[in-house]
Amino acid sequence: MNLPLVLGLLVAAYLIGSIPTALWVGRLFFGIDIREHGSGNSGATNTFRVLGKKPGSFVMAIDVLKGWAATSLASVMLNQGAILPEQLLYYQIACGVLAVVGHIYPIYAGFRGGKGVATVLGMMLAIAPATVGVCILVFIVTLLISRYVSLSSMTAGVTFAVLQLLPHFRPDNQLLVWFGFVLAVLLVYTHRANIGRLRAGTESRVPMPWDKK
Repeated sequence: MNLPLVLGLLVAAYLIGSIPTALWVGRLFFGIDIREHGSGNSGATNTFRVLGKKPGSFVMAIDVLKGWAATSLASVMLNQGAILPEQLLYYQIACGVLAVVGHIYPIYAGFRGGKGVATVLGMMLAIAPATVGVCILVFIVTLLISRYVSLSSMTAGVTFAVLQLLPHFRPDNQLLVWFGFVLAVLLVYTHRANIGRLRAGTESRVPMPWDKK
């Protein structure tokens, strides 16, 4: 194993995840700290609420890309002979988790970030694209019906875990099945405040592209 390369890329995964997209967009184009508005999170959902559709879409796209790019660093390790093929999934998960940690606790933004949902999406898109593709459809349908990003995120996360129990989506490595359920539980846990607002009917809805200004 090329330990220096592996450690360097693991650090790089965290640094990629730490890019505070919402914070930088808010400061650069709107002169505000997104964390001081709306829900207080530095993520795509709060950007949609506070800054609007275009900034929110941009932030979501970049946050997804962060997760995908960081997770893909494991393939660089493999191609450079730093890890064995049977170790790829473990390092994909490690790189992806570090990116999510970076998004939640970004070194560039005083360790105050978002919830990491979009970054998790990018991470899993790099690991299990077919399964994630179905989950994206579930997310979109739920969002179109409810207009709640929090509910859509939790529904998609639970869907990912359940899908992997089905023969067509079952991965070769059972670690991914367990990891999928861990992610689902974490998604629900990190959205516990949203669940409270959903039950109380006070959760904010996001605007749709066709909504009138």
